[in-house]
Amino acid sequence: MRVCHVITRLIIGGAQENTVLTCRGLVERGHEVLLAAGRETGPEGSLWPQAERSGAGLVRLEHMRRAVNPLRDARALRELVSLFRRTKPDVVHTHSSKAGILGRAAAARAGVPMIVHTIHGMSFNRTQGAASRATYRFLEWRAGRHTHAFISVADAMTDQAVAAGIAPRARFTTIRSGMETDRFRPDATARGEVRAAWGAGDNDVVIGTIARLFDNKGYEEILAAMPGIVRSAPEARFVWVGDGARREAYRERLARIGLEGRVTFAGLVPPEEVARLLSGFDLLVHASRWEGLPRAVVQALLCEVPAVSFDNDGAAEVVLDGVTGRLVRYGEVEGLARAVIELAKDAGLRARLGAEGRRHVVQEFDWRTMVERIESVYAALREARGGC
Repeated sequence: MRVCHVITRLIIGGAQENTVLTCRGLVERGHEVLLAAGRETGPEGSLWPQAERSGAGLVRLEHMRRAVNPLRDARALRELVSLFRRTKPDVVHTHSSKAGILGRAAAARAGVPMIVHTIHGMSFNRTQGAASRATYRFLEWRAGRHTHAFISVADAMTDQAVAAGIAPRARFTTIRSGMETDRFRPDATARGEVRAAWGAGDNDVVIGTIARLFDNKGYEEILAAMPGIVRSAPEARFVWVGDGARREAYRERLARIGLEGRVTFAGLVPPEEVARLLSGFDLLVHASRWEGLPRAVVQALLCEVPAVSFDNDGAAEVVLDGVTGRLVRYGEVEGLARAVIELAKDAGLRARLGAEGRRHVVQEFDWRTMVERIESVYAALREARGGC
């Protein structure tokens, strides 16, 4: 089949990594694949180099931007309609909210026979005001009228979309966000090297977080929990992997509470470096306020690093409380601190949860499994449409 994937921008992020791997896998399975994305990048870094190695044809969209701008968005819509009419894809598969809304509208106008959308995270969520939530919900409902199949990275995303009236449940399929599982495994050599670079000794417990240093990524809750964690587990050290606009604000807050020396800012790292850094963690804390399904948690579990997470969106589908980590009521800072302290004080428990975590996710989240299941969605649509 001729397949065109559309995403707003190719920054380093879960939805983008998922999309590039999907394109790569579909190319390897013999399909003709086009990947269209806006030129815009950001402080998170760019995945354009990985896209260039995927084997897919690439289109840099001139007018696609993340920020809402009616005039520019209208131009992006026309640009996509022109692209689809020119390339005549059998399938348009969209990702992210802006590209999802514009891409599906353009595909319908261009007469694309099969339109698929992946929900990596809901475009309307608890972090927004009521007006924004209502607007995005309406736009998603309208785009849903043109969508022949939805793919959700977590069952929770399907439940939320169906509850919001976006589309009937029969149009949804859960397919886990795939990753290169072969690259994520325990590595004793890397563990020693990265911990030495962080100044962490054998008796230190490294509590890691992988997320942009930005609002709604959970750092406010982690900062609030840190004093209690350090009092009960003085061996605790923190490593934050990522960068963003709130970096200096977080540094200043750490200085105010006297914990600046406890945190290593590892900064922005290439995706291929994440597995190596995870080897240095003893546990991972994920406190994001919204997210479809946290890839960083899955990657940690693949490296046998247990996770502590808020019970938020799809997190409960990978952080099984008492089995692969600890799940905490959303926003409960004291509960977050208690769970981290429990794991920090018990190496045996960490080892058991980490080993079970890898067993739980290693097959389900392999990128090749993801691509095979996505291809099956396309094939089912084609069959339903009489083999068109």
